[in-house]
Amino acid sequence: MIFKRTIYEKLLKWKLQSNGKTALLIEGARRIGKSTICEEFAKNEYDSYILINFADKKRSFTSDMKNVFEKTSDYNEFFQALQILTGIKLYERKSVIIFDEVQKYVPAREMIKFLVQDGRYDYIETGSLISLKKNSRKIVVPSEEYRIEMHPMNFEEFLMANDENEMIEYIKAAYNNKQALLDPLHRKAMRLFRTYMAVGGMPQAIDEYIETGDFELVDNTKKNIINLYREDLG
Repeated sequence: MIFKRTIYEKLLKWKLQSNGKTALLIEGARRIGKSTICEEFAKNEYDSYILINFADKKRSFTSDMKNVFEKTSDYNEFFQALQILTGIKLYERKSVIIFDEVQKYVPAREMIKFLVQDGRYDYIETGSLISLKKNSRKIVVPSEEYRIEMHPMNFEEFLMANDENEMIEYIKAAYNNKQALLDPLHRKAMRLFRTYMAVGGMPQAIDEYIETGDFELVDNTKKNIINLYREDLG
């Protein structure tokens, strides 16, 4: 399920203000929805996009794709090769190239400075915080990056995912007007908040809750994510 995320507005602001002068780097923990929001943004706001997932060596960052990054002699050849391998046509100033999980292949991050200077397309990078900092120690980090830190889904996003948009507007209006919520609505809001605290903000866990309503399955989903974090910390 694709959830509405408040960070989308920040991506829009970057696109309009940057106008190709910077690449966008979205940093954050694993499994919080970085790749999903990037692809959704690219689908909605550009005529075409190419997504290269450096963690996926079987389908995305294949040996052929890696060879393109390492062996092409100029950017005309580089962009042509990307289009041929992916079957996706790029349009000048109307397309975006996404470097997903860029911490897995940091030379791509080092290329950003020159790709931005070339100016033909927009660029978005995603990176998991721990690995990104560790793996980028030996490269010159491009100053052309505009960084946004992404977090798990907050309570507002949880309400949107559960089609509680009227509740969001009601709470905001009450807060802005410094008024107490009506008792029945306050009780419902607190039930929703307690559910959010139990489910957490990970998109996979929220999706499991919406699909099944089974807290045991939700907990299993969260445990799997925690195991991934343990591997990162290790």
